[in-house]
Amino acid sequence: MAIRDILIIPDKKLRLVSEPIKSFDAPLRALVDDMFATMYEAPGIGLAAIQIGEPVRLITMDVAKKDDPKEPRVFINPEIVWSSDETSTYEEGCLSIPEYYEEVERPASVKVRYFDIDGKEQELTADGLLATCIQHEIDHINGVLFIDHISKLKRAMVMKKFTKAAKKGVAPSLAKDKEPSHHIG
Repeated sequence: MAIRDILIIPDKKLRLVSEPIKSFDAPLRALVDDMFATMYEAPGIGLAAIQIGEPVRLITMDVAKKDDPKEPRVFINPEIVWSSDETSTYEEGCLSIPEYYEEVERPASVKVRYFDIDGKEQELTADGLLATCIQHEIDHINGVLFIDHISKLKRAMVMKKFTKAAKKGVAPSLAKDKEPSHHIG
């Protein structure tokens, strides 16, 4: 189990569409272990494999409250098969866009079909924070960032700030906000 570096915008890899996973084997389990270690250390509540430079359709998450027992979840090749007409708004943040938060409106409930770590097909209907997190992370494996759901002007300002920091070699950090629920993935 290793803690991996999380890619930060404007890294172009974050815009890649990830490939489906075909083998449910020891290397996949090792990647899942690394992702959980990285996600919990960050701290965050969700992480897509592409965020650590692995362009595969794999998501880890744990939306348990801070003092509750951990509830780690693994979604392999997830796809949303239904979403509600009703929407909800949540202030999202992202481990790949540190220290930036913005309200994003998404479907309030979703049904996701995916494979578990043993290669068994599963379906889950989710609402609340879990639904938001699932949608946020599936966006990642499709090359979409949460800032793509905000105004063009705000998105341009965020990209400019992070591009400038990257050119200066300044690495933004999550040091100011250690609340995992603010860092979806």
